[in-house]
Amino acid sequence: MSIRPIRLFGDPVLRTPAKPVVDFDKELRTLVADLTDTMIDAPGAGLAAPQLGVGLRVFTWQVDGELGHLVNPQLTLSEEIQDGAEGCLSIPGFSIDCKRALSVVAHGFDMYGEPVVVEGSQMLARAIQHETDHLDGIIFVDRLDREARKEAMRFIRESEWFGDPATQVKISPHATNGLGI
Repeated sequence: MSIRPIRLFGDPVLRTPAKPVVDFDKELRTLVADLTDTMIDAPGAGLAAPQLGVGLRVFTWQVDGELGHLVNPQLTLSEEIQDGAEGCLSIPGFSIDCKRALSVVAHGFDMYGEPVVVEGSQMLARAIQHETDHLDGIIFVDRLDREARKEAMRFIRESEWFGDPATQVKISPHATNGLGI
């Protein structure tokens, strides 16, 4: 398993909805391991496959000492809302308050194709919603109100990394059926 470069805001893969996983094979297990290793190294609370340039519906999380992953998630959100600090590994160094559902029930699969249900609130709910957004081509700044979004975009434009040539892109070792960039 390996630590891989994280795609940054502006990379088109982050705006492209990911395809459902259909093959629960060794390549998927390698992808989950790479996501986990990269997330822990960053460090972050979650990381989605598109952030590594792989257009598949899979993400990992590490919240309050709990490490997990979810493939092909479907979410049921609470009506109760939380408002708290949120950041993104694809926008390094930036954090701002963002509204999210207070709790979530996520149905999906593990890397072996076994059904999984994850229930969480507070930070775990925030991480699951954030990473599922990545799978839908949504970045958390899209969920901000107008003033907060302006602040986020100002930060991004002024960042050292913004506008730099994209990191070296190598062909994904994972079976992406042409979905890897």
